[in-house]
Amino acid sequence: MREVFHQSLEDVQGRLVEIAELVTVAIDKATRAFGTSDVALAEEVIEADAVIDEKAVELDELAIEILARQQPVARDLRIVVSALRMSASLERMGDIAEHIAQLTRMRFPERAIPKGLKSTFLKMGELDVEAARQLTELLRTQDGDLIDEIRNADDKLDELHVSVFEKVLSDSWQGDPSATVDATLASRYHERFGDHAVSVAKKVAYLSTGDWTTSTDTIDVVTPQ
Repeated sequence: MREVFHQSLEDVQGRLVEIAELVTVAIDKATRAFGTSDVALAEEVIEADAVIDEKAVELDELAIEILARQQPVARDLRIVVSALRMSASLERMGDIAEHIAQLTRMRFPERAIPKGLKSTFLKMGELDVEAARQLTELLRTQDGDLIDEIRNADDKLDELHVSVFEKVLSDSWQGDPSATVDATLASRYHERFGDHAVSVAKKVAYLSTGDWTTSTDTIDVVTPQ
């Protein structure tokens, strides 16, 4: 019976990795579509979001079934409850990728990136994709070194997010109202994607300590047994 329980926990981890992989593909396609006004690529992201949602629901149902049938305690309980919360964050990351793709589709055939901000948004896209890839690897390996890398990417995203607001609020900004709205929304989407990646990374760290207040600077993340 215990062996079956551990197989279920491994299944939970495997499903988290699968969803993270789908999210990585989604944000990669969404940022490329946003940067090149590729509406066909944007449509792929929008259509694929339903798959991410479905996978997240299936994971949640599995976690709830484990809670009901196995009644885990201590570390095992933390794993299952954390999986539910990670699933929610990953699903939201998929939604954000979809939102970026929707901006591309909405402005087509015009470019969605406002003039003067292309390099900033290209960098934000690169950082989001990097964070998503690192998060997938973190969920797969529980390599604690990746937590700081994800957080560093998020810090850079925060700085770029601030720079976008400074740009659109400056006297030199010549964008029309729609360009201002697009820049503000797109910047917020990119920034929030990084926030969710950090949120999931912190939950992985929590599994090692059981303490939300412990600094991730000193955490050695271990694989659940």
